[in-house]
Parts: sequence; structure tokens; C-alpha cells
Amino acid sequence: MGRHSAPAHPHDALPAAREPRPRSRKRFLIGIISGAVAVVLVAVGGAAWAGGLLGSSVPSFADAIGCGKPTTIRVVADPKIAPVLTRAASSFDVVTPCVKTTVRVQDSADTASIVAAGGDVGADVWVPDSPGWQSRIAATALSLGRETPNAFFEAYVATTPLVFAAPSKKASSIAAAKPTWAGLYSGGLNALLPDPEANGASLLALSKLNGVAPAGNDLAFDTALVALGKNIPATAEKAFASAQENSLPTVVLTTEQAVYQHNQQHPDQQFFAIYPGDGTDEDAFPFVRVAGRSTGSVVKDRLMTALESAFVTDQKHLAQGGFRSGLGQGHLQAAGVLKTYSTAAPGGLATQVDMLHEWSTMTMRGRMLALVDVSGSMNEDVGGGMTRIGIFQQAAAGAVAMFSPQTQLGVWSFSTNQQGSQPWTELTPVAPVGDPAHAADISNVIKSLPSRVQGDTALYDSVLAAVKNMQANYVSGMVSSVLVITDGKNDNPAGGLSLDQLVGQLKSIESVNRPVPVIMIGFGPDTDQSAMTQIADATNGGVYQALKPQDLGAVLVDAISQRTCRPHCGN
Repeated sequence: MGRHSAPAHPHDALPAAREPRPRSRKRFLIGIISGAVAVVLVAVGGAAWAGGLLGSSVPSFADAIGCGKPTTIRVVADPKIAPVLTRAASSFDVVTPCVKTTVRVQDSADTASIVAAGGDVGADVWVPDSPGWQSRIAATALSLGRETPNAFFEAYVATTPLVFAAPSKKASSIAAAKPTWAGLYSGGLNALLPDPEANGASLLALSKLNGVAPAGNDLAFDTALVALGKNIPATAEKAFASAQENSLPTVVLTTEQAVYQHNQQHPDQQFFAIYPGDGTDEDAFPFVRVAGRSTGSVVKDRLMTALESAFVTDQKHLAQGGFRSGLGQGHLQAAGVLKTYSTAAPGGLATQVDMLHEWSTMTMRGRMLALVDVSGSMNEDVGGGMTRIGIFQQAAAGAVAMFSPQTQLGVWSFSTNQQGSQPWTELTPVAPVGDPAHAADISNVIKSLPSRVQGDTALYDSVLAAVKNMQANYVSGMVSSVLVITDGKNDNPAGGLSLDQLVGQLKSIESVNRPVPVIMIGFGPDTDQSAMTQIADATNGGVYQALKPQDLGAVLVDAISQRTCRPHCGN
């Protein structure tokens, strides 16, 4: 497909999109700015930059303000919009005397870190890829013990709607299914989300997804995060590459502008923007005065106001970059996107810090050692021709599939006399589940569990050994844990540790720098809930009960969601 070709969009057969939503506060603000610019330019006797020419009969702007050298306005902008602003700034400088506007490219996350820390970003104006950075900067500054930065977020320079980006070869079939945000919870469509830690649009997508979570299912959103976290592309471009290679129908949760930009740069690997059937939200690029409302210079402040209005109203350059206006208006004439589109209400910015925290928690890479009870009672019939070990075996395969390739998992079994008098044995070491050889080992271990059932339940000695092993092999930057699956009470004919001795030793070896929480999962009605709770409490872990195969997946999601709040979850 050539760069200038325009194949039919999968949505072309759908009803025409309505015009953008009614006048908003941002429209009102932009109207004030535009009016202020006119007043400023008239007041100094200059010709309006919007006219495109400076009349010789009118005193020049430079003469009116008596400047000896140009006033420099430094702009730092997100890479996605920097090329557009560079062209717009050049046009602004041509028709506005006595000003020099520079545009420097820097990732929004990097600029935000400097602003939050009270550093000098080397700019007067910042245009990030989301207004959500305002709350994130405030939260970061608070965590650093600093006051909220004085950065002043003003009008939106540009907007772009969130879309489902689909490879051209599968776009028609995906669009025909009329995908929606709510439909992502059904699991029928594979989705990729560029890292929300660095992409404002991705964080907005999480807010949108959270807003349509199924009622009555408190774990639905966290489960969706686990699924999205299995593969986290660093950028939209890397997500496009993964989607292109995936044999399954796959969409990228991204922006219309990202689709436009990709298609301009990769004419032979076109994507189509699928507009969600239940509406969408707009990502926005705000004009931010880094030093606050005033720089201390009246002239510079007025020039910055003029620059803001120039950016906001520059429809030509915005469209050339694949953006809609700051008001959500404008038409795009390009392959892969609709000329106009329909949006829902704007996404909630206040919740984005919470969304980021939840994303970080659910996708944090971990090292887990599963300690599986293979004592004789695991062979007990629980009805329907299933045994307890059979229920776990059925659930385990699905649970392992939830983990990202980077997650490290190992499996021990325990009962009594597994290796001589030792009640536990390592079946496969802790290693990344994305390693094909290790994944095959885990699968074979799960299949072999019924053949390993025998003996009594030396729970306490096995738990202590597992925790010590994870501490000894601790990896900084990853969350370590021991997952215990058992159907009964500690029963060790050889004696071994008592509950008090186990709890005492767990507390004595507890390390702030090497925490290893124990997650206790009881299978069946005969578990010792009191003992399990004491073990979990001693390690800041958790206790769960699983009666059905599907319970294990829900337990894992809940356990993961609480790993950064223990022992104060829910308080």
C-alpha cells in the first residue's frame, strides 16, 4: 500500500459520526485567550500575527515595546507533538516581531520528573502528552516532601481520541465485531497497551477501561491489568510491531494520532483506527507555563499568551501531524483514520494517579515459589469424579498462563519423606516462565502431581525452608513470595516444628530489605485457618480459601493486587 493511497476504512459502512461535543470550559478559556491576544497586540501598536503580514504604516511591535534584542521563549515538548510545534513556532516568529521561539524534544515522563523535583527544565513552556501529568507531578512532589510545583496547566494545544489500532490485514474482521471498551473484559480480543508509566494516552485508556468494569466483580479490572501486563511494549511503535506479528486478532490501545504517524512512516504496514462502539475519550496536550502564571516580565508573559493562542488555533499544522484541535475539532484526510469521530465524556484525570499505582502493582515483576501439598488426603474425592489434587491440577495450568513471560516461578512439593527424611523436594527451580524449556518443565510437573501424592503433611518445616530459600536467592527489584497450597493441617509424625516455633522463626528472619510474604491457599474444608492466618501474618502475607478450580485464578489476582499494601490492605 503506497503512502498516498487511501483504502476504505472499516468504519466507512457505519453511520456518520456526529460532530464533537458541545462547548466546554476549555472552549471558553481559549476564547478568553484569543481575546486577550488581540488586546495585547493592539495595546502595543503591533499588527496581529494572525493576519500574516505586518503593515508598513503601523508602528512595528519591536518599536512599540522598545526591545533591543528578541525575547526568547523556550518550549519543551513531548516527541509526539514537537514536530508540529516546531513548525507552528516558526510561523509564529515570522509574523511576530521581537521574539525567538525554540522547541526542544523531551519525553513527558522525563520533564515531569524534573518539575516534580523542583529542577530547572530549561524552558518557559512545556507541552506534555497528557493533562494527567499535573496530578502525577503533585503526587511525586508530595512523596519527595516538596511543595506542589508552580507549573500552570492552561488550554489544550491539541487532542487525539483513543482508538483500537488494528493491522490492515485483520482490521475488517475486527471492526465488523464492533469492539467496545466493555468488550475487552470478555477476553475475545487480544489487546496491547504501551507502558502507562511513560505514555499519557495509555494511562487514560486504563481510566476508561476501569470506568466500564463489570458491576459486581471487584477483581475484573485487576484481572484485565494482569492480562495486559503479560506483554508491555515500551512505545506505541513497539506495540504496532507486536500486533503485526501476532497470529491472533490483536489491537493496540493507543491514539488516532499514533495510527496516523505510524502509517506515514510505514506505508507498507498500515494500521486502521477502530473507534470503540461505546464511545471514547480524548488524550490532550496542554500548554503549561512552567514557572506559573507569570514569568515576572510583562512583555514575555504577553508573548507567551500570543504563542499559546497561535498553537491552539494552528489547525493546518495540527492536521499535518495527525492531531485534532484543542477543542476536539478538525478533519483528517489520511489512510487509516476517520475524517470525523464521536467521543464520550472526557476521561477523569483525578483518578489517573490511582490507576498508575494499580497498574504498577498488578504488573510488577515477581519471583514466586509454589509449595504444593501432595499428602495422601489430596487424593480424596470431592465429587464429580474429581480429587483435590485434580482440582488443583486443573486450576494450575490456567493460573500459570496468567503470568507475564518475565515472571519467575518455581515449584516444590511437600508431604513427608520426600527426599529421605526431608519433607519437601524441588520439582523445578524458580526461573522465568517465558523460557520455553522452563515452561515445559512446569507443565510436566503439574501433570505429574497425582503420581506424587503420598504421606502426611509436614507443613511447618516445608514453609520455613521455602521462605529461607527465597530470601537466600532474593532478586532486588522483583517481588518475592511463597505460595502455599494445602488441604489440611500440619501432621508430621517425625515431630518437626510446632506452630509457635515456625511463627517465631519466621519473625526472627524477617528482613525489610528481603521481604518474602507467604500466601496461604486452603483447598477444601479441612484446612487449619487459624494456623494459616498466623503464618501469613508473621510474613505480611495473606490467607485464601479455594473450593473450585476457577477460584485459584481469582485468588492469585487478589493476592497480587494486595502485595504493595500488606499488612494494611483495606485499612
